[in-house]
Amino acid sequence: MTSPRTRALALCGALVVALFAVAAFVPLPYTLTWPGLTADTLGTYQDKPVLTITGAPLRTTRGELRMVTISATNPGERTTFWRSLQAWFDTDEAVRPTESVYPQSNPAKAEEVTAQQMAESQNSATTAALGYLHLSPDQVKVKVDLGDVGGPSAGQMLALGIVEKLAGDGKGGDLTGGMKIAGTGTIDDQGTIGAVGGVPLKTQAAARDGATVFLVPRGECTDAKVNKPASLRLVPVGTLGDAVSALDALKSGGSVPSC
Repeated sequence: MTSPRTRALALCGALVVALFAVAAFVPLPYTLTWPGLTADTLGTYQDKPVLTITGAPLRTTRGELRMVTISATNPGERTTFWRSLQAWFDTDEAVRPTESVYPQSNPAKAEEVTAQQMAESQNSATTAALGYLHLSPDQVKVKVDLGDVGGPSAGQMLALGIVEKLAGDGKGGDLTGGMKIAGTGTIDDQGTIGAVGGVPLKTQAAARDGATVFLVPRGECTDAKVNKPASLRLVPVGTLGDAVSALDALKSGGSVPSC
């Protein structure tokens, strides 16, 4: 016969195990993210040109300027403690508070918000690029097609794609120098490049798809170095002008900032 104390300890232990078992499967307000798709802003996405520009002569380009995304569980889906723990030890996944990925908890509203962010990003990228080139938006029109990709983080690469197609390096050559360049970052009408989330996952997506250089918002250098692929060179930028100058220096062998 066991003593009352032993039986009490056994009961408490069983309750603790039961509580942990329940907690392991209780939905938490977190979202799983992993490296997403990339798309060359100089090329096509889902068989359609990413950039369609009218009203000005266009250049034939070499190289690639890839915008990069992260993939995530659906906005209405909740992650369990056990699944979050698995992702914590997996360098190909990250666990983030749901509100940092989806500003709206309602799935339909979340999709609406990210679509609106993409539309605003496209407009700002166009304004910034045409302003940088001193071209009138009344004459030059830009259409962007990235399917159902949402969010604001493609801004920098869209703006660079517009500059590349219209002017290149301004000396008859390509900004890319024929290289595969990837990057991320929001952009405003004045060409200021802003921070985004999920940079460590985006660097993995960029390297996976062949990029050797990654343009990262200046304030996110530390994040970008987490689990950075060895084949990828990080270049911090703060404005569209910085990005153009960095690409020009890369191909000419000049001084290039690094994280």
